[in-house]
Amino acid sequence: MNKICPTCSEPVIGRTDKKFCSDQCRNAFNNRVKRQTEANIININKKLRKNRKILSQLNPEGKTTVRKFILEKLDFDFNYHTHLFTTENGNTYFFCYEFGYMIIEKSTKVLIVNEQPYMKP
Repeated sequence: MNKICPTCSEPVIGRTDKKFCSDQCRNAFNNRVKRQTEANIININKKLRKNRKILSQLNPEGKTTVRKFILEKLDFDFNYHTHLFTTENGNTYFFCYEFGYMIIEKSTKVLIVNEQPYMKP
């Protein structure tokens, strides 16, 4: 029984349980499968990195207040964050890695902060 490589359609020679004709074909097949299954994860990570970059550019001093429309203008996506921190007063900070933000003043301004040691989970 001659097996055919699923990547390049060449005959597979060797062990009876061998599926690919070479390591290159095996790697190409597995990379293609991984790329398809992890596309969603890759897209989410891109959004998180973009959010982090925007927050880091707007917060050079460690604590800054900006208008929310500035973040929106820079395509900041408020739906993506890595973790939350809730203060004793009930205020919630949304974090993109080490940069956090909290929407203040009736949703028109955003307070941007750097993560502090007491904020770590």
